[in-house]
Amino acid sequence: MGKIISILTVIVTALAIVSGCSNSACLENKSALPLAGFYDMSTRRSISVDSLQIGGVDAPDDSLLLDNTRADEVFLPMRTGHTSTKFFIHYTQKAISDPRFNDTLTFDYEARPYFASEECGAMYIYKVGKLNYTKHIIDSIGIVDSLITNANRQYIHIFFRTSAEEGAAL
Repeated sequence: MGKIISILTVIVTALAIVSGCSNSACLENKSALPLAGFYDMSTRRSISVDSLQIGGVDAPDDSLLLDNTRADEVFLPMRTGHTSTKFFIHYTQKAISDPRFNDTLTFDYEARPYFASEECGAMYIYKVGKLNYTKHIIDSIGIVDSLITNANRQYIHIFFRTSAEEGAAL
């Protein structure tokens, strides 16, 4: 009986060590980055939008998140030291490349420090309280979940007008 307990103790200890060293408890995305997906307003289906520039308004270095590319989703990073982050969408297609058609999105939120675990470390999560946006080419925006964590999923759905009858052509 004493040998069986000793063997079981060794097995349990080995399993604890192997599982303790695994970082499978952490998600690949270790930062809370809101992922926004693009959708057709009339069909509600996912779409790829051509010739987009997306960037942060008053962001450090004014870097673009998308630069004249085709995309079906984009990460929209929030600024941890602020309670609001603003993004612009510029459409570079010939017919709508005028800055008057630019859309802006403004997120008001609370940044909360969150300690996930010793393995995963700490990060910020965001609780979106309010969203304002213009409606030049965008029809509407849906927030799927107002608590943005590091889960790899779309938190934001941006619905575009995609035909002339809807007011714009993408």
